[in-house]
Amino acid sequence: MSAPALSIVTSMYQSARFLPDFHARCTAAARALSGAYEIILVNDGSPDGSLRVALDLHERDPHVRVIDLSRNFGHQKALMTGLAHACGQLIFLIDCDLEEDPEWLSRFHDTMITSGADVVYGVQEARKGGWIERTAVHMLWSAFNRMLTHPIPVNAVTARLMTSRYVTALVGHQERELCLAGLWAITGFEQYPIRVRKGHRNESGYTVRKRISALANAIASFSNRPLVYIFRVGVAVMALSVAAGAILLYQSLSGGIGVPGWASIMVSTWFLGGLIIFCIGVIGMYMARIFTEIKQRPYTIVRAEYGQERDSA
Repeated sequence: MSAPALSIVTSMYQSARFLPDFHARCTAAARALSGAYEIILVNDGSPDGSLRVALDLHERDPHVRVIDLSRNFGHQKALMTGLAHACGQLIFLIDCDLEEDPEWLSRFHDTMITSGADVVYGVQEARKGGWIERTAVHMLWSAFNRMLTHPIPVNAVTARLMTSRYVTALVGHQERELCLAGLWAITGFEQYPIRVRKGHRNESGYTVRKRISALANAIASFSNRPLVYIFRVGVAVMALSVAAGAILLYQSLSGGIGVPGWASIMVSTWFLGGLIIFCIGVIGMYMARIFTEIKQRPYTIVRAEYGQERDSA
């Protein structure tokens, strides 16, 4: 069987109720471009009936391929596994929860043709949430991007249409701790943004703890500036201590020092102790990444594949 012209890739986790509509809308969008297409559904250890629904779609539609992972590895790792198995000349990556419209495919394709870009990706017109949340997120992204050599587009969504040569370069990254947004940026090639209006559901799998963890992982993956900042803070503290020592020495020689204050001693002790623990924590974060990367474990394990085109796991 010849390679398809288009691959649509998504991951599944608690997605059973979305899959029938997602499949129907992706099929209509793909057929509008080409009859040679595949829809790759990656089961990321979903505890609901996502795999059962996906296999039913596979039985009824030969264009559907299902990749079943051995457990839950995480959204981004599942997407990368799907991209690694995609055979199309163009690859459309999208979440299957229907917050992102499969119909964007046609618009992305037209833009890719006119712009000549290797990647066309969506950027939200307006981020969901109140003005406090939006302001906080904007400030956080601005501070984060200042730490990076290749800034990450703000408010970018998962949905993107990519050429096979870009995807080949993207999946060539061998990192075990993934930050897809950073990998999309550092892979290079010409990338063109399109403003989209993303829907949203009331429930979300990304808690505050997960968002903070993802941010810390992204910083450790793509920037060494926190380590540089630690050095600068150390130099600043040393300079302040030398200046304070000189002042105290002068006051001592001039008889201007009485009984040392308990408050100043406690404040300085707690401040320096907290600073030391914080710096050790940042260094430990980088060491943890080294510990993970040097073991060279696969970031996902494929339990089974279902489809006419079978790839090696």
